[in-house]
Amino acid sequence: MRDVFAAMFADARDRLAGAPREALGELIRPRRVLGIARAERIVPRGTAWHLGALLLTDTAVLATGDVVRSRQEVRRGYTAAAQRRRAELAAAARRGGFAEGETVHIGWRVLDTTDASGAASAPLAIVRGVPSVRWSAQGGYMPLRSYLDERIALLRDPPAGA
Repeated sequence: MRDVFAAMFADARDRLAGAPREALGELIRPRRVLGIARAERIVPRGTAWHLGALLLTDTAVLATGDVVRSRQEVRRGYTAAAQRRRAELAAAARRGGFAEGETVHIGWRVLDTTDASGAASAPLAIVRGVPSVRWSAQGGYMPLRSYLDERIALLRDPPAGA
């Protein structure tokens, strides 16, 4: 089945040539210096085509993690810890060198397309002999070929206002 996944993703890469990519980043937590904490930053780790639950690079398939937009750090009065953390991550991306407003993917992980039967390959799986993808944590599996067709079409020709 490995060859089936490889062939589908190779075909997807060919069809995506020239389509816009989004940045991949890695969150870096620097060591303390003389006991003083330094600010986190998100550093560039390449680019990928964002296909919903998947990120496709020139050489790998990744599971999507968190997505942030880089922005300058400003003081905000968020009451929710989750909002505060997202603002910190957006500022960390800016500190890491991403342009203002640039979309950055963090927390992604490389998928093992050679074995679609375990956690290392989730959200990819073979369902009743058909290569499939789980498009959301609570969603069911969908045939990978039709999923890629739909996502590539959306990336190439996004709906008005997107």
